[in-house]
Amino acid sequence: MNLVNLESVSHAFGPKPLLTDVTLGIGQGDRIGVVGRNGGGKSTLISIIAGELKPDSGRVTHNRGLRVGLLSQRDDFDPAAPVGDLVLSGRAEHEWAGDAAIREILANLLGDIDLTAQAGALSGGERRRTALAKLLIDEHDLIILDEPTNHLDIEAIAWLAGHLAQRKSALLVVTHDRWFLDAVSTRTWEVVDASVERYEGGYAAYVLAKAERARIAQAAEERRQNLMRKEIAWLRRGPPARTSKPKFRINAAEALIANEPPPRETVELLKFASARLGKTVYDLEDVTLHAGGPDAGPVVLDHATFQFGPGDRIGLIGVNGSGKSSVLRLLSGSVTPDSGRVVRGKTVRLAHLSQELAELDPSRRVLETVEEIRKYIQVGKKEWSASQLLERLGFKGEAQWKVVGDLSGGERRRLQLLRLIMDEPNVLLLDEPTNDLDIETLTELEDLLDGWPGTLVVVSHDRYFLERVSDRCVALLGDGRLSMLPGGVDEYLARRASGAALSARAASSGTASAPGGQAVPAGTGAAAETAAGGSNGAAASGLSAKEQRELQKELGRLERQLDRLGEREEKLHARMAEAASDFERLGALDAELREVTAQKEEVELEWLDLAARLDG
Repeated sequence: MNLVNLESVSHAFGPKPLLTDVTLGIGQGDRIGVVGRNGGGKSTLISIIAGELKPDSGRVTHNRGLRVGLLSQRDDFDPAAPVGDLVLSGRAEHEWAGDAAIREILANLLGDIDLTAQAGALSGGERRRTALAKLLIDEHDLIILDEPTNHLDIEAIAWLAGHLAQRKSALLVVTHDRWFLDAVSTRTWEVVDASVERYEGGYAAYVLAKAERARIAQAAEERRQNLMRKEIAWLRRGPPARTSKPKFRINAAEALIANEPPPRETVELLKFASARLGKTVYDLEDVTLHAGGPDAGPVVLDHATFQFGPGDRIGLIGVNGSGKSSVLRLLSGSVTPDSGRVVRGKTVRLAHLSQELAELDPSRRVLETVEEIRKYIQVGKKEWSASQLLERLGFKGEAQWKVVGDLSGGERRRLQLLRLIMDEPNVLLLDEPTNDLDIETLTELEDLLDGWPGTLVVVSHDRYFLERVSDRCVALLGDGRLSMLPGGVDEYLARRASGAALSARAASSGTASAPGGQAVPAGTGAAAETAAGGSNGAAASGLSAKEQRELQKELGRLERQLDRLGEREEKLHARMAEAASDFERLGALDAELREVTAQKEEVELEWLDLAARLDG
């Protein structure tokens, strides 16, 4: 039996019909992702399903006693209420503290929020995470989520996907995050032209199925046109000609992409980018950078050296607050390093899309605003007009003549991005470019960037977009370095998880055994801070909470470094055993082993020093 049934449901917003005669149902255990253009009716559909909105016509029925949990895009928190009271709904401390599931939700969503703080003091992102934690702590038969990944970093999104996969309740989720859709949904609904098209599988299966439907529709249209031509010819000739019926074959999903070329002609783009940019784009030489200015705020880069070359397409990853936007501002020249230097190529022509959009003239028309930059632009091998590019990014027909002051936040972001591209830069810095963009616009943007020759550095929590437009990933892991990730986002999550596991083991063991054999009290890791609520102020060591956090991050970095050095030691020992009869190779391996051992001893001493400072 379905949990919810919709029968011939219709609803309109003013003169625009959003849903027309929609009939569908949600069964127990269904996991459904909802996609569609912004303003197409997705939020209206889930509001009707949740019972928050009554349709203009039709019937909506819920199972008796159905428990529905809805995360909307708005919240109605009492600004004077403490966060803990809102999230935990009056549960006694021993009740929630003894529940591992609740502790996990708090640690992953509210680990950096003081539970005694008032809701009115929270930022927009913190309010969003608070609402999500409140919903997940309670039990529901049907969970409905409207853009749950907003304000979550890649790590938190991966945790949320895993958490939802383990729950037994039915799930209905609206999101533009395509990786998340694939991770949590087994069916996809597309809200299009006031109807709901249904597909089996997550986002990837939906794309293939939709392409197959389009191919079949195209074949049917070609057959219809052929029949029409034959009918006209028969009318002209008189007696009908005998013809054989065309045969159509339905290809497997893989055949749809069998002859599809790679999304980017990497070699050609690199050659063109090198011609436009020369050899030097950005060289960071021994750079130290704090997020809040010289010696203020957390350390983002600590004597870091890195090179951004012509044609590089780099995805920059890190948790919220790790300093990703600070790195982009460093490259753009809006902030200067505390020490070291940034060498910028002489031919660099930069465009920087920040999270704070530049002010646009509200009285101008959309098309005029773009054409004042340039009327035509060359992207790859094709020339595009301003009007054509506007249409690709969702401004179709009359929308190009809308007044800028009437645009939504997402439309303004698209317009600003297009203005940057029309200026023909050869270096693009994009800070969360996917905010407020629907999936259809995202795919158009990705296609546009595929043909754009130049150096690209993008910061985004949209994992699908990040992996789609970049060729390699670089992470800020809290160690003051820009770390290459050959394994992409999966490697980043694995590194973060291994660091958290080490801290958790140290916290749970009572005492953590230091590399040199010295016992260090537990609670020196980030996990311990979370367990304590993250708001203990000055500890017994006499350090402030901020100093504790900085030392705990550094301790985690050293633990990860020790793990890596330990792995290198083991591999070198194995290789030495294999090369026992090759004395020349054995000597080289022995020299490398001594170097690794010396590095490990230095890191162990540093680890012991930090642990002693935290212990007081």
